[in-house]
Amino acid sequence: MRNWQEDQLQALQTIECEKQLFKTFISFSEELGFDHCAYGLRLALPITNPKTYLVNNYPTAWQTQYQDNHYIDIDPTVQRAMHSILPIPWTDELFSATPELWESAKSFGLRYGWGQSIRDCNGAIGLMTLARSKEAISSSEIAAKGLKIIWLAQICHLAMSRLLTSKLAPEANVILTAREQEVLRWTADGKTSHEISCILNIKERTVNFHVNNTLTKLNTTNKTAAAIKASLLGLI
Repeated sequence: MRNWQEDQLQALQTIECEKQLFKTFISFSEELGFDHCAYGLRLALPITNPKTYLVNNYPTAWQTQYQDNHYIDIDPTVQRAMHSILPIPWTDELFSATPELWESAKSFGLRYGWGQSIRDCNGAIGLMTLARSKEAISSSEIAAKGLKIIWLAQICHLAMSRLLTSKLAPEANVILTAREQEVLRWTADGKTSHEISCILNIKERTVNFHVNNTLTKLNTTNKTAAAIKASLLGLI
């Protein structure tokens, strides 16, 4: 396992293109005995319509049907990934509430699959899925490959988010000073500028100075939005 991990890491170190990165993931998934690989990234922001990135090597016709029917809104693997980091094996029970999606997927040869979700310090959620058309995933295969699949999902997410987060959410790379972090933490707790000035033993205008700096850095229009964004991005 150790050599396998080192080979993967070495292969990813110099890749600076998400498309090339995904091709590498496909080769790793094939080594594990799967025909198809998919990866999805969901950022924490904007809250009302989080930015997402999806890539896979599923049959083109299935990709079109999945998109046209907005299956992502009802896909139980996606819904499970939003609330749990436990493995997501494809079963009839999992898709019991979405039989049309399940039957359609199987008609394109997507019968046996395994999903693994990941969360990171920037609030992003990733979901890597491996799938194939033949041979059910046995308990012995899970025991033999489970740790490798979890590892692959982790490095897939870390590598993809490294390339994509700065493009989709540049604020994730913002560096806040220690004082700006303090002010935003107290703001997130509902404290006013006057109350924060008393807590930190600084002038209220100094508090407002730091608040205005964070508004600029985080591209927000008020301190509440700045505190929420900083919190979701793991900056405070």
